Amino acid sequence: MRRISFLAAALLASQTWAADLLSVYREAQVQDAAYASAKAQFIGAQEKLPQARALLLPNVNFGANSHWNEADTRFNNPAFVSGHREFYDYNYGINLTQPIYRGQNTATYEQAKVQVKQASTQLAASAQDLMTRVAQGYFDVLLARFNLATIRSQKIAVAQQLEQAKRNFIVGTATITDSRDAQARYDLVVAQQLVGENDVEVKTRTLEQIVGKPVGRLAGLRTPVNLNPPQPADMGAWVEQAYQSSLLVAIAQQSVEIAAQEIKKADAGHYPTLDAVGSLSDVNANSSSAGIGSDVKALVVGVQLNVPLYQGGGISSRVREAVAGQERARQDLEGARRAAALQTRTAYLGVTSGLGQTRALRQAVDSSTLQLESTKLGQEVGVRTQVDVLNADQQLAAAQRDLAQAVYNTILNQLKLKAAVGKLAEADLVGVNVLLREDVQ
Repeated sequence: MRRISFLAAALLASQTWAADLLSVYREAQVQDAAYASAKAQFIGAQEKLPQARALLLPNVNFGANSHWNEADTRFNNPAFVSGHREFYDYNYGINLTQPIYRGQNTATYEQAKVQVKQASTQLAASAQDLMTRVAQGYFDVLLARFNLATIRSQKIAVAQQLEQAKRNFIVGTATITDSRDAQARYDLVVAQQLVGENDVEVKTRTLEQIVGKPVGRLAGLRTPVNLNPPQPADMGAWVEQAYQSSLLVAIAQQSVEIAAQEIKKADAGHYPTLDAVGSLSDVNANSSSAGIGSDVKALVVGVQLNVPLYQGGGISSRVREAVAGQERARQDLEGARRAAALQTRTAYLGVTSGLGQTRALRQAVDSSTLQLESTKLGQEVGVRTQVDVLNADQQLAAAQRDLAQAVYNTILNQLKLKAAVGKLAEADLVGVNVLLREDVQ
């Protein structure tokens, strides 16, 4: 019976487009909605710095207005002429305010610098998340396609056994039990095929959601696949590295810094503000209620001090709110550190146990292959039956499936381990990509 290696899983889909892991990732960089959203958020966050800087720079305004006036005036002093007057006036001017000391503005500027830095870290975390999602989706499709190919191969073998059992029953060399056993095996593999087809569809659609287009042929793994253990081979060292460079920890640490600046902003409401002010104006009226026109040009320069005395307790309340926000950020930081340590340990153990599983399953595949060959030989000499051959064939298929899954999971855990310590880069995908080949048969 024709065997299908787990390395041949990629060729079972429709031929829409051929791709390897790296090309799928680069397509996802352009098409993935979650990553595009993260990039847009990063671009928007960049504007926080110029907005905060603007609070420290001069504020210049130009204003102008014009009016038409009608006035009826009665003076008790005969030196002034009473009567009805109609006149217009206009004025225009420039006002300038330069903050000299405003604690809130300074804290806002310092806070904005951290917010921009945090946005950059969040974008880097989104890029790493995209890499792991692409790799997960890619290998999920390969494994689902391999499983379906294996089931279809088994279905052919079981169908042949069923036909043989029916013929043997008709000629009297087999019992009805043999026929029914073969029918039950066939019905079971048909059900398994339906489950496998559904799994391929779901896994394919999941990958298509990331890359934004249909996927067809995907490059499978080369034979043999040599996977390296983590370096250093010390889980504690990896956890310590996660504490230092995990992007999740960095984001949480930056949130603590932002919260600290929020306290300074709130507390600055208790302190005076000092501004340099200036204005240049021209006020013109061709008459007035006294019957006298005027044209006044003025230049005013000075400083303006504002001392808050009582704000109804609002400032103190905002300070308490900001202090609580900082405590929440500190707890989130501790949670991020624990999560990073857990992710690192999980990925590290996934790699080390996966390497052990891979070695054991390779031996199991070799042993199952020899067993199948021996069973076929036994059938030829009459000491083994077709059912024995089928059982041996299914055992080999299960070992190959488990080996494929162990290899894929080990590769994914290698990538997740790098991501957990904040070191996953496109070069790591390139390293996985060299393990792939497109001409899998």
